[in-house]
Amino acid sequence: MNEKLHRSSTDCYIAGVCGGIAETYNVDATLVRALFAIVTLAGASGLAIYIVLWICMPEGPQA
Repeated sequence: MNEKLHRSSTDCYIAGVCGGIAETYNVDATLVRALFAIVTLAGASGLAIYIVLWICMPEGPQA
């Protein structure tokens, strides 16, 4: 498990937030993306959470 939470520079579709979370906790990025999609479609603030994380999370090291 990585020590710091960061945005992924290699596993990203939009901003690398889900890829960074997946790298930090050693889970599949697809599962994290699916969780964000489910939370967003369920009416919760998934999109708002993603945008806040995009702004707050530093970008990870370039690979």
